[in-house]
Amino acid sequence: MQFRAGRLPGLVLIEPRVFADDRGFFQELFHRGRFADAGIDVDFVQDNLSRSKAGVVRGLHYQIEQPQGKLVRALRGEVFDVAVDLRRSSPTFGQWEGFRLSEDNQLAVYIPPGFAHGFSVLSDSADVLYKCTALYAPQHERTLLWNDPTVNVAWPHSQPPIVSGKDLAGLPFGHAEMFS
Repeated sequence: MQFRAGRLPGLVLIEPRVFADDRGFFQELFHRGRFADAGIDVDFVQDNLSRSKAGVVRGLHYQIEQPQGKLVRALRGEVFDVAVDLRRSSPTFGQWEGFRLSEDNQLAVYIPPGFAHGFSVLSDSADVLYKCTALYAPQHERTLLWNDPTVNVAWPHSQPPIVSGKDLAGLPFGHAEMFS
């Protein structure tokens, strides 16, 4: 397993070792010791799986209390996965970074607490698995507007995306609650 630091402090791109032959493949998705050695010493308490069709954007979500770290991977299909730094004390506050995650490249990304997270589906459909370090707490969930011009995420769309009503009602960066 290889761990590469993202451009934004705390983001880590993970490339697993894949053992493939004519029967298929095997890979280790998570190994507590290897992750801890790479600086990701966390306890995951909840796993989530979503399936979305082409063109869907989900996010940008975060929890202002009980913030969640997330280990994200695309099990099927391809997504453009985005993290936005909402930590006021960070030198990259307000910046975003995106990663293409797919069943073909088998990459994963660790997003620590303090970031908003979302993704866009680039394939016909995608199954996205994310392990979380805190339980979902709907009373603390917040949504940063997915297309906020201040953050200016370069979503790779050729058509207008499909966005839920909740995500369309996300707050612009200047009005969203942030982390200290």
